[in-house]
Amino acid sequence: MIELPLIVNVLTGEVSAAKLTLKQWELLIRQAQASMLAGTLCYRLDGTSIPSQALRHFQSARIHSDKQFNDLLWEIRQLKQVAAELGLPLILLKGAAYVASDYAAAKGRFFSDIDLLVQKQHIPETEKKLMAHGWVSSLQNTYDQYYYRKWMHEIPPLRHVFRGSVIDLHHNILPLTSKVCPNADLLIEAAVSVGDSPLIRVLQLPDMIIHSAAHLFYDGELNHGLRDLVDLDSLLGNSSEDVAMLVVERAYELGLQRSIFYAFRYLNMILRTPISAGALERTRQAAPSGYGLRLMDFLFLRALMPEHSSCGDRWSGVARWLLYVRSHWLKMPWYLLLPHLSRKAWLRLLGKEKH
Repeated sequence: MIELPLIVNVLTGEVSAAKLTLKQWELLIRQAQASMLAGTLCYRLDGTSIPSQALRHFQSARIHSDKQFNDLLWEIRQLKQVAAELGLPLILLKGAAYVASDYAAAKGRFFSDIDLLVQKQHIPETEKKLMAHGWVSSLQNTYDQYYYRKWMHEIPPLRHVFRGSVIDLHHNILPLTSKVCPNADLLIEAAVSVGDSPLIRVLQLPDMIIHSAAHLFYDGELNHGLRDLVDLDSLLGNSSEDVAMLVVERAYELGLQRSIFYAFRYLNMILRTPISAGALERTRQAAPSGYGLRLMDFLFLRALMPEHSSCGDRWSGVARWLLYVRSHWLKMPWYLLLPHLSRKAWLRLLGKEKH
């Protein structure tokens, strides 16, 4: 087990924020900014006496996150019109779902785009309707367009021509080429309505947690891994019943039990998230072998920390790179992956893309 950074110890209550020195406050701010958790910390430290030198940084992050929260609410209202014209449900994913559901995970969080899920057969008509409302494809490269539409779980991002908001339109939560790509219909059929529109929906809570875990432990982009882990910790606290056990059983149904094993393991080890013994025991059936688990601990316990010099060791960069390579290996079989990476590397070397 590596030494946990200050921000983790503050989040878990191991270190009292009220007793921090000015130097520690400075370090906490830098770690929070590196992990995109400054806004979240501002909400969590509400009521704590924060020195004025540090308070302005947290308040600035909170103002920024609050603006993004309100902007996202406005975009969701525009999507209600899109859904009404389509006559089809639009399922909000990740951050947009947290906002629409008014979950604590949305408070202080930063948002980069809006993730939507529809059935694959409805992708063409949904894309056309979104284009009619001002969202157009921001990726003109012919090869990348083909790559997204043929192999991925989403089409290329759509950016609004006036507002700049970005929509990622999904038909699954993992690439079609992934070894553990789930049956998206199971997720879509169980989705629940939020707000005043029956056509704006979110995944049911266990599925929302599973999606967040799958995104974190299969995606390979771990520069904000701690933020995503904090999301999971918050989502698990949104019900008085044993959500963890419901999540585990649902994960086995979807074939995503390994990602939930990792999620529960590192939530417990890093954030001290209380998870029932029964749920933990059930996930152990999905654990990798002894040496494999030791390797994953070595990698994830480093890669999930903020990308700040105070939060890692000489192996942290290697751990992130190896997990990035692993994510590509999990996403695609080698006979598709190698030509794809070779082509991208060659075009990057030439400094151009073929249109």
